[in-house]
Amino acid sequence: MTMKNRKTLLLFLSLLLCTFGARAQEIEWSDTLYTDPKEEMINDYVMVGVNYGVSFTNMYFSPSKYNRAWQVKPGYISVMFTKFSKLFDRMPYFALSMGVAHGYEGFGFVRDPETGRSLDVDGAEEGTIEVFEVPFLAQFHADYAPLKLMANAGVYGGWRNSISRSGPNLDPQFANAFRPYEHRLEYGLQGGVGFALMFDPIEIHFNALVRWSWSTLYDPDYASQIYYRYAYPLDIIGTVGIHFQLTKRSGKTTRQLRQEAKEIVYGSH
Repeated sequence: MTMKNRKTLLLFLSLLLCTFGARAQEIEWSDTLYTDPKEEMINDYVMVGVNYGVSFTNMYFSPSKYNRAWQVKPGYISVMFTKFSKLFDRMPYFALSMGVAHGYEGFGFVRDPETGRSLDVDGAEEGTIEVFEVPFLAQFHADYAPLKLMANAGVYGGWRNSISRSGPNLDPQFANAFRPYEHRLEYGLQGGVGFALMFDPIEIHFNALVRWSWSTLYDPDYASQIYYRYAYPLDIIGTVGIHFQLTKRSGKTTRQLRQEAKEIVYGSH
């Protein structure tokens, strides 16, 4: 074999090795980018639970009534269904929650210690309203297993099912009945904060909720030259609940969450 032929053969072998090397590197990058198993969604699971609590009820009036007193009403019960997922496929701390609830609204006044008299609402010095409602809430949470911190906000609709009230000047026929001008349909805003202890598949939840009704108890007096007459319930509710995970909770450590956020912002490579 001549010197020229040997040089040609060596050049051909060098090009062939370079081609195979480049192809091998391409395959390695391809495997790295596309063949790794996809990570699971963070906290992507379904949960159902029952809550029990106590309501601290009050009502805001116009014209304003002084010496109002918060009323303590036990017997708040709710059944809630919650779906955890990513918001816009990016924020892993999101959930939607809805359900049904039974609770109470009310009003009351403090008696004047000197005269022994109290303000009233159409003769009623104290009243309790039974309410059934359907809350729909968005939740943001932060998980530090086994602890979860939660913040909820949303709307609700409901029905004032019954009323009981008392007072020396109250017409007896309305002690346990609504007047024709009193509204039964209710709606408003609801939200609060809380925390949970997670012992998969069970979670114990503690929440403080604020329920602000946008439905006045009775028709406004539009003939008034000074005020519109209205009465809006405002309640604070403390609850404790037990919730059951219907599907497996897939959580990640704080370090893993930070790494994923970094990769989203700066890219994987």
